[in-house]
Amino acid sequence: MKKLFLNFCCNLFFLIFISIIQANADELFNKGKEVFLGAGNCAACHMLSDAGSNSMVGPNLNEIRPDIQRIIMAVRNGIGVMPAMEGILTDEEIEAVAHYTSIAAEQ
Repeated sequence: MKKLFLNFCCNLFFLIFISIIQANADELFNKGKEVFLGAGNCAACHMLSDAGSNSMVGPNLNEIRPDIQRIIMAVRNGIGVMPAMEGILTDEEIEAVAHYTSIAAEQ
């Protein structure tokens, strides 16, 4: 009986933990989409289907599918004609838009 109860408690804890992680991940994804469309102004130059953007000034993110580290570097430091956003966006906004873009580009 104790073993069954312990197993139940462990499973319940695991489900709660996964739910919290999922909620936080969804919040970060949504915040990143908000930055992509708003303060980051990414949609003005980049195509990304999930964001509904279809500009072709910069690379098509659906095609190049950049990983999160590549996005962070490009957003912070700029690349080509893309301006550096460090100091314009907060570190949290940069991480959120990188998280969002890396996931949305894979879909």
